[in-house]
Amino acid sequence: MSYKNLYKHYENCFDKYGDSNLGVDWPNKEDAFRRYKIMLSIIKDYSKPIKLLDFGCGCGHLLEYIQEHDLNIDYYGLDISKKFYDCCISKFPNNTFYNIDILKEDIDILPDFDYIILNGVFTEKRNLNDEEMFDFFSNILKMINKKTKTGIAFNVMSPIVDFKRKDLFYLSFDKLGFF
Repeated sequence: MSYKNLYKHYENCFDKYGDSNLGVDWPNKEDAFRRYKIMLSIIKDYSKPIKLLDFGCGCGHLLEYIQEHDLNIDYYGLDISKKFYDCCISKFPNNTFYNIDILKEDIDILPDFDYIILNGVFTEKRNLNDEEMFDFFSNILKMINKKTKTGIAFNVMSPIVDFKRKDLFYLSFDKLGFF
């Protein structure tokens, strides 16, 4: 249950900064949009509608990006946080959003998706130790794999950096390769 501290951290950012890049603890909007572009690059063919789940959707900023670029994506959002869920429902009443904890609740309520994107879900570990965070990472990916038809995109921090922070999750390629 210690992973709940992760989304509580983001809710605190949202309480402080509102519906903004800082409200989801990201330093600037331009870099966030660059990450969305990279995440969406796994989709090679937009000739038919793509059914996409934005796992950990926060304030629905990926949907804003998709709309700005007029991409042929049937977007769905999921967040464990009721605050973020409520934010998305109020901004995008015609889209489908889910407010569930897939590690505790039955994921059979979710349809299957062509792609699932997890942008920033595995970046911060806050007070979790590396083993707890790896378990969280592994369990989430195992669960969503059951609901993915074509591909999953996620990001993690590389340990090959010139600085490290205690609150971030660094995952080596060696460990990732054996997952």
